[in-house]
Amino acid sequence: MNKKINSMKKITAIILSGVMLFASSCTKQLDINNNPNAATSATPELILPQALNYTAGVLNSFNTYGAQVGGYAANAGGYGGFGTAFTYNFASGDYGGLFTSSYDLLEDYQSIINQSQGNPVYNNFNAIGKIMKALHFQLLVDTYNDVPYSQALKGAASLSPKYDAAADIYKDLAVQLDSAIALINAGASVVGVKTPSATQDGLFGGDLTKWKKFANTLKLRIIVRANGKATFANTTFSADGFLTTDAMINPGYTRDNGKQNPQWNTWGWSYTGAAGNKAWMPTTYALTFYNGVKINDNGRGKATYYLFPSTPTNQLGQETNATVTIASSPEGSFWYASTNRTGTAAGSSQGVLKGPNAGLPVITAAESYFLQAEAALKGIITASDATLFNNGIVASYKYLYALPDGSYGATLSNPTADAATYLTANATSPLVNYALNTTTASKLEAIITQKWVALNFVNSDQSWNDYRRTGYPKIISTAGATGAQTFASKYSESTRPDKLPTRVLYPPSEGSYNSANVPKGISPFTSLIFWAQ
Repeated sequence: MNKKINSMKKITAIILSGVMLFASSCTKQLDINNNPNAATSATPELILPQALNYTAGVLNSFNTYGAQVGGYAANAGGYGGFGTAFTYNFASGDYGGLFTSSYDLLEDYQSIINQSQGNPVYNNFNAIGKIMKALHFQLLVDTYNDVPYSQALKGAASLSPKYDAAADIYKDLAVQLDSAIALINAGASVVGVKTPSATQDGLFGGDLTKWKKFANTLKLRIIVRANGKATFANTTFSADGFLTTDAMINPGYTRDNGKQNPQWNTWGWSYTGAAGNKAWMPTTYALTFYNGVKINDNGRGKATYYLFPSTPTNQLGQETNATVTIASSPEGSFWYASTNRTGTAAGSSQGVLKGPNAGLPVITAAESYFLQAEAALKGIITASDATLFNNGIVASYKYLYALPDGSYGATLSNPTADAATYLTANATSPLVNYALNTTTASKLEAIITQKWVALNFVNSDQSWNDYRRTGYPKIISTAGATGAQTFASKYSESTRPDKLPTRVLYPPSEGSYNSANVPKGISPFTSLIFWAQ
C-alpha cells in the first residue's frame, strides 16, 4: 500500500465531470501518522473526533460509488468523458480512493485501540475504536473481497501485509463487535472510566447504549450478508437490541469552509455558493419506484426528487437525445428536492440533501429495521418480519421528512400518516403489502426492494451490496430493455446476464507496493465478493 511507503495521508477529492466521482469535502483536522514535523501520537480523546469526521467523508464516497454503479444515478446531458462508468470495464484507478482512504482512516482507529488497550479507564474508547474498525473493514470487504487485515495497520512492522480471506475477516469482525460491547459493559464498573464527551463523539454524543445498539446492528448486517457463506462463533446479540434511531455523524457541520456536510458539499453547494456536481442525475429505473410504474410513492418522491413527478431522468449510457441538458436544469444540483437552490443559506431542507449543517447517515433506522426483517425471515433472530418490514417503511419516511434539526417542515409534516397512506395506496403490490407474499423468496424481494428505496442516495453502497447478494430489486436486461426495466448501462461490456459489474479493482498502489500479496487476475465481471451470487 502506498501509505506504507510514502506520506500520502491526505485524501484527495477526485471530481471528474463525467466519470468516477470520489467526493469528500472532509479533510483530516488532526493527522497523526506521517508528518515528520508534527507529533507522532495523540490521545484517544483527540483522535476520535477527527476520525469520526473523516468517516463521514469516506462514507460519502462509498455512497457516491453505490449510486453510480448500483442504479440510482445516470449521466446527465451536457457532459462527456464517462469512459469506464459506461462500460464497467474498470481500470485499477477507478474508485481507488475507496481503498486508500479507508486504510488511511483505519490507522487512526487502530491508534485509538493501541493506546487504550489494557487500560480499563479507556474501555469505552477502545470499544468505539473496535466498532468503527469493524464498520470500515466491512466496507472494504464488500468492495474488494480479500483485503489486508490480520497483518495490516502495523506500520513499519508489516509493510507488505498478506491478504486475508474475506469470509475469515467477516467472522473476526463479529468477534470484535462482541468484544466491544463487553468492554463497554465492563467499563461501567471501572472507577474513573472515561466516556467521550458530546464534542468528542460526533456520532452518539457519548451515549454508550447507542454505541452498543450500533455494534449489534453492524454485527447483524455482517451475519445477514454472509448467511450461508460463513460460520460465526456467536450468532446471538446483546440485550441492548438494535438501532431504532438514525446513526448520524455531525461534529458540528456549518456552512463554513471545510465544515460542511460532505454530501451537501458534493451534490449541493460549496461554502462559497458554487454549485456541486451536476454530471449525474436520477435513473429512469429509480423513479419507477415512486411515480407509479412499479410503486406509487408521492410522499417520498417529493422528498427525494426536485420537480417530482416530472423529475428529468436518464438511463446510464444514453447520450444521444439525452433527456436533460445542463442548460435546462435549475440552479444547483438539479435532482435534489429543496427550495434552497442558491447555496447561499445554511439550509433547512427535507429529503436526502438537507443542508450543509445536516448530519451524515452511517446506518439509518430504516436499514436497521429491514436488516432485522430479513434476519427474522431467515431465523437469525426471533421477531415478526412483517412488523419490522412496516417499521422500516415508516422509519424511511421519518428520515426523509426530517429537517436538519430533526423536526418536520410544513410541506411534508406527517411521515407516519403518509407511510400509512403509502401502504393503502399500494395494497395490491406485494412489494409494499407484505401480507401478500407467501414464499420466502417473495418476502425477501419485498424487504430488499423497500430497503433499496429507503437507501436511495442515503447509503447507496449498501443497496448495491444487496443487489449483488440477492438480485433484488429485479431488473430485465434482455435485448431492448428500457431504462424503466434496468439500470445497467447501455454501453455495458459486462458478460453477466444482468449486464452489470461484480466489483471494482484493487488500486494501482497495491500492485506497486504490495505486489507479492495482492490477488491477481481480478475481473470486474467474473470475480465475486464471497457473499455474492
